[in-house]
Amino acid sequence: MMDRMHWPNVTRLTSKDEAKFVIKDRADYTWASGIVAQYDLGHRAHVLFSPVFGALEPKQLAEWVLADRLPVRFQLQLHKLIWNPDMRGV
Repeated sequence: MMDRMHWPNVTRLTSKDEAKFVIKDRADYTWASGIVAQYDLGHRAHVLFSPVFGALEPKQLAEWVLADRLPVRFQLQLHKLIWNPDMRGV
């Protein structure tokens, strides 16, 4: 997915925009945290960190974010909690 990212667009984000990172493990978290810092995303746009459902415990991601005092919002994939996680199109 990273090879399909048009990185110059990141500098065009504003306070009206959101950047969402869906994080599977510590490596994903480290990479996403680096991008947030590199592009100063916390001051540029709303940044969301969400754990991959069934792959990373929400508590673990929340603890990492709090420990590092990241300027991000924590988000769960609510559609996975409301409906069957395997259900598509909801």
